[in-house]
Amino acid sequence: MGPPTRADRLRELRLRARRAADRKSRQVGRISRTSMRYAVFMCGAGGVAAFSMAFAYIAELALRWNASVTRATPWLAFVMLPFGLAALRWLTIRFAPQARGSGIPQVIAAVTLAPASTAQTVLVSFRQSMWKVLLTTGALLAGASVGREGPSVQVGAAAMLSWGRWCHEKLQFRIGFHPNALIAAGAAGGLAAAFNTPLAGVVFAIEELGRGTAVRWDRVVLSGVLTAGFLSLAIFGNNPYFSVKVPMLVLTSAWGPVLLCAVVNGVMGGLFAKILIAGVPGLAPRAWRGWLADHPVAVAFGCGLVVAALGWATAGATFGTGYEQASGLINGESHSTLWFGIAKFLATVVSYFAGIPGGIFTPSLAIGAGIGENIAHFMTGMAEPRVLALVSMAAFLAAATQAPITASVIVMEMTRTQDLTIYLLAASLLASFLSRQFNPHPFYHHMGHAFRREAMAIGRRQPSP
Repeated sequence: MGPPTRADRLRELRLRARRAADRKSRQVGRISRTSMRYAVFMCGAGGVAAFSMAFAYIAELALRWNASVTRATPWLAFVMLPFGLAALRWLTIRFAPQARGSGIPQVIAAVTLAPASTAQTVLVSFRQSMWKVLLTTGALLAGASVGREGPSVQVGAAAMLSWGRWCHEKLQFRIGFHPNALIAAGAAGGLAAAFNTPLAGVVFAIEELGRGTAVRWDRVVLSGVLTAGFLSLAIFGNNPYFSVKVPMLVLTSAWGPVLLCAVVNGVMGGLFAKILIAGVPGLAPRAWRGWLADHPVAVAFGCGLVVAALGWATAGATFGTGYEQASGLINGESHSTLWFGIAKFLATVVSYFAGIPGGIFTPSLAIGAGIGENIAHFMTGMAEPRVLALVSMAAFLAAATQAPITASVIVMEMTRTQDLTIYLLAASLLASFLSRQFNPHPFYHHMGHAFRREAMAIGRRQPSP
């Protein structure tokens, strides 16, 4: 063949220019696609943070109202709690059966189900989450020993999933929104915003939601979790959830008491989870189980009487989340009732037995702080007894949930006690190990299996959305 002609050279140049333009167009498309995913995830994370902060504000109002009423007229608790828990149980059965309990088991179950299926939607529907907010607030108003952080996880998951579906259906953003990623990002973002702890939200997402699931953790999902936490920090400031007014001394001589706290809380936390899993039917005589299962509202009424009696015996200390009591104990303010930890343990178990919406996260921290105070009371010569209350918070939570990394990181971040991280990690790991001897299956995951079975049964009766 002869040398290329002028026309051949022009054709070659045009072909090269066209290829370069195509490469640039594809690159811009990839950049635009990634930017759009980030933008939509960040907007969704902002919505999750807003829901969590609004929920926190409403819950705080309910707690303050209950405290003012029960302190002025203590006997009113024997009216508000039995009738309140019975009414909340009836409303839960009638309108939001998948909103009962913590909310974290529902999210764990949802990420193991077929994406976009009816069963998955049932567990993290936006309608159920709004009932969750309303009913949990009602439980706090009545004085039940429940928390709002677990419900914030389910609410965040539902909000993020609804946002992603709306963008996909209404705005036609077909940019790879996987339902499981949306659920996990919203759930962890809800926890991060609830506790004002962005790092703890990421750890919770990986340790709890990523355990045994096919959730794909990419930078977009984790960025959404961090965004929710950082928005909370931006609005409320860099203020810890629990404020430690005087820094704690880190003493090597505290290792013995710290390990004792881990052992005691590991046993107590394991029994706590085992009792919650068993429920009323598991603890009642066999002859009574049929009647108890057929009369859930009456059971809730009886639970309300028990919670009211515990609150009356402790001057109202066991009502609500236990935040004030835990905050006081880690600041060296001993409670007037020495056995606050045990009373809070019983009040939280009985409140859970009522079958109403409400979490166990903050109550578990309060129980641990109370147990730590008991241990410090019997150990004379302890230079810094507050360390035991703080370490016991992480140890009991780790034992109850069998998520030691989450427990230690969340307590460290919510109290800004980085100097005690090694104590928190050691106590949490040991307590979690001991808890498994009493309860081999983690509480949230065990309850998640039950919710998964319920949701699949509903899915078989209803067509997919």
